[in-house]
Amino acid sequence: MKRNDFLKTTALASAGLALSGPLAAHNNRPAFLNKLPNLGIQLFSLPLLLEKDLETALGLLKEMGYAEIELYGPYPFSDSNNKERWASLAPLLGFSGSGYYGRDEASFKELATHYGLRIPSLHTDLDTLERHMPALGAAARAMGASYVTLPAIPDDQRKTLEDYKRMADRFNAIGRAAQAEGIRFAYHNHGYGLQPTDGVVPFELLVDHTDPGLVFLEMDIFWTTAGRADPVAYLKKYRGRYALMHLKDMMELQHFAGDGGDAGQWMALFPNMASAGSGVLDLDAIVSTALETGVEHFFVEQDMVANPATALRASLDYLKSL
Repeated sequence: MKRNDFLKTTALASAGLALSGPLAAHNNRPAFLNKLPNLGIQLFSLPLLLEKDLETALGLLKEMGYAEIELYGPYPFSDSNNKERWASLAPLLGFSGSGYYGRDEASFKELATHYGLRIPSLHTDLDTLERHMPALGAAARAMGASYVTLPAIPDDQRKTLEDYKRMADRFNAIGRAAQAEGIRFAYHNHGYGLQPTDGVVPFELLVDHTDPGLVFLEMDIFWTTAGRADPVAYLKKYRGRYALMHLKDMMELQHFAGDGGDAGQWMALFPNMASAGSGVLDLDAIVSTALETGVEHFFVEQDMVANPATALRASLDYLKSL
């Protein structure tokens, strides 16, 4: 990986953004997979194009056949800590636009509607979730979103099992605040905390200590696999908890060098991401189980992928063929 790519990816991971099982040939697909809901995309897949020309980028997504988009922050109302982190990363990442890409809330929503793109979920940060929920709730309602989603717990707040217990309480409080705003809170696990610590799996401790009616989940099948966990098994174990899913493929089966808890381990696996259907993950089994267990929204996500016009079309075309 080139030095600039290393810096960009490591910086991004540090900001807290964003399998023993499923390996199989893509054949003998269950017939009901044709009922896959309208597919969406997490916009972090093409940030450079969005910042360069928002209208062209959204038009391209619509032309490909995407029906939904998932936003990521910071937004005008985001906590100052999050805005400062993004400002410090912009020179390394090569882009600064996010949230509404320089538009105001109303004009961004109008533009998305013009291209027929619904917005069911907004990724945001922990500080904004805890300190600015009324503004976040108002923005979610304006976008037509049902979910406000945390992409990762900051590194320094998930060091021990006690940290996870405290985070469960904080998640329940966030969930209650979101519910009061008429929206739902979801948590996207980035692949850390999936292996036992002192006989306890931190992720399971967190989920088991949160209210199913207040805290929902978003699965990323790539990072779940990287954390040595089985997406199908977790979908079944926490039936009804996973409401959203990130879809991409893995060129070859690879796991984190350790527990997945630091930026270097995330960075090492970025080159192993692949368009859906071109790797080793059993997407048939994962998607069929997701449909059976209550996942509502499916987003392709290929983080800052090169040649998005080609890669993102390939993922969508494959998933629509299921």
